[in-house]
Formats: sequence, structure tokens, C-alpha cells
Amino acid sequence: MGIELDFPAVLERWPSFLDGAILTLELAFFATVLGAALGTLAAVGRRSHSSLIARACKVYVEAIRNTPLLVQIFLVYFGLASIGLKFSAFTVAVAALTINVGAYTAEIMRAGFDAIPGGQLEAAEGLALSRLQIYWHIILLPAVERVYPALTSQFVLLMLASSVCSQISAEELTAVANYIQSDTYRAFETYIIIAVLYIFLSLVMRAGFWGLGFVLFPRRRRLGTPL
Repeated sequence: MGIELDFPAVLERWPSFLDGAILTLELAFFATVLGAALGTLAAVGRRSHSSLIARACKVYVEAIRNTPLLVQIFLVYFGLASIGLKFSAFTVAVAALTINVGAYTAEIMRAGFDAIPGGQLEAAEGLALSRLQIYWHIILLPAVERVYPALTSQFVLLMLASSVCSQISAEELTAVANYIQSDTYRAFETYIIIAVLYIFLSLVMRAGFWGLGFVLFPRRRRLGTPL
């Protein structure tokens, strides 16, 4: 028995697909920005001279990296509700994705920090730079430049992983697909379209990060080093 595909019946719902794609990008954007900040702070914390701070950051990273994202989303969603805090599904999804990607970003950034030669730090101290100046110019920016490809890949994976947010009724792309296929009874066609849209969004994000890398790291552009 042959398969009869009816894409027009699904594609006529294109406004819903567009809304879902936009919400998916919004989730990815906010979680990327907040997760990058959280992950960087956690990476710095793991290098802290305070054993309490270093251990707390290590526990956070290990706990998140060894539990499923869906479980983390449910913990945030039902945990906040259990103490009387009610937020929109979008806000909860951003919070959960931020916590998740922050842990992975922390490990990536820690690898970048460890790759900084000790001689550069000694030279910076010899120039009497402040601790803030050393962290910003000698440690943070060079570390980000070294691990930028890994960071961009992680953030693209975050966008793809946001599909599980449909489980708490966040109206992102996968949630939209679930509604459309239940209305049209065209599940195969619907998820083919969704797969193509996710590929397109991934390419858009990679292109955006590639352009951002050329702005942030002009030295690589001059040297022709791949981002």
C-alpha cells in the first residue's frame, strides 16, 4: 500500500508554524544569553580560592549534566508552582533551559580558562594590571575565543533541545506540530516540515554565530582562522 502525502493540508497552517519558529528562536536567544552568563560565572566559581564556592559550582554542574533536560523542566515547572510562584510556560522554559545550558557552558569555559598559558598571567601581573583587568583581557576574552566553536555548537543544540518544552505547553515549534497533526491527521507530513524547519533554524543560528565571531574576534579574521 502506497503512502499518500498531502502537504498542502498541512502547509496551509503556515502562520502557526511561523509563530512556533519565532518562539523557538526567542527561547534559544534568552536561554543562550542568560546561560552564557551563568555558565561563565560557574566556571569562574570553580576556579575560586573558596572551597565552598568551588564545590557548590561543581555540584551544580554535575547535577545538571547527569539528569535529563525534561526532568529539569518538570522540576522547575512544578517546583515553582508548589511554592505558589506561577509563571508563564515561556518563562519557566527559559529558566530551565538557562540552568541546563549554563552547566555545559561552565565546562566549556573552564576548558578555555585552563588553556590560557600561565606566562600570560605572570606578564599581566608584572604590568600591575588589576584583577578585573586580568580576568577580562587576559583570561575571559582569549578563553571565549578559544572555545567559541564549541560554545556555538552547544547553543544550537540548546535550540534543538527546546522541543521538550512542549511538555509544559510552551507554544514552540514542536508543540505547534503536535496541535497541527492532531487537527489534520497528517502526522508524517507535519513532522517532515518540522524537521526541515529545525534544520533551517540551525543554519540561521550558525550563520549568526559565525558573523558574531567575526565581529568579536577580528584577530582570527585577519589570520584567516576558522571560527
